[in-house]
Amino acid sequence: MPTPPRRTRRNDALSAALGYYRDLGVREVHVRKSSAARAGNPGDADAAAILPSSPPASVWQPTTDLAVTPGSALFADLASVQAVVASCQLCGLCRTRTQTVFADGTGRSRLMFVGEAPGADEDATGVPFVGRAGQLLTKMIESGMGLSRSDVYITNVLKCRPPGNRNPEPEEIAACRPYLEVQIDLVRPAVLVALGKFASQFLLETEEPISRLRGRWGSRRGIPVMPTYHPSFLLRQPDRKKEAWEDLQQVLRKLGLPIPRKKGDTGS
Repeated sequence: MPTPPRRTRRNDALSAALGYYRDLGVREVHVRKSSAARAGNPGDADAAAILPSSPPASVWQPTTDLAVTPGSALFADLASVQAVVASCQLCGLCRTRTQTVFADGTGRSRLMFVGEAPGADEDATGVPFVGRAGQLLTKMIESGMGLSRSDVYITNVLKCRPPGNRNPEPEEIAACRPYLEVQIDLVRPAVLVALGKFASQFLLETEEPISRLRGRWGSRRGIPVMPTYHPSFLLRQPDRKKEAWEDLQQVLRKLGLPIPRKKGDTGS
């Protein structure tokens, strides 16, 4: 088979790179020509770098040059993503945060929980779900599901706390979108659990209310998604904990894990 011309190979590589950014949620890019191309040697422009346009350009800061090759990754690991998130200034939340809140867990988990946004306790510690809602989530994971919190990966749609714990704004969700997309790509969980309205609508790309979404399996790029109530909602509406437990039982079944017996349950 004859070797394809250099221009054809270059165009294929460019298409692959643009597709990768599109899947990450990036909608605009600009091309920075290589030094060879700027010197008037367009035939040597294979090394042109593709970067998101301003302002999102500050999101992507790989430690090595990004080659335009099919399947090339922006980040080698979660630590690289976390380092970029720590200095992110893509939205106004950077001016009010104490620190960013990236994730909790090893990143080698089969189960990934996605919440809405950090609260005051999370903003102070830099760890997601450590306040009252986080304590309830930990109880749901450990006492309810029979897992250790360290067995799962926990993050939020937003990496910075909205002032006064208000709801996330659309532009804030858009700014944080690539970070969560890359987290999911790197962790590659077997199951995603969406905690509350904003996480569920984000992962399932829908505007349906959580009351209609919860308990129904969805999918994001082939990964099963179980929407359920946010722990902060369950603190306000404890009568809904039974429904949340039913959702988590479905998750355990999907993972092929046993459902722990409740106290006093001797089985059939």
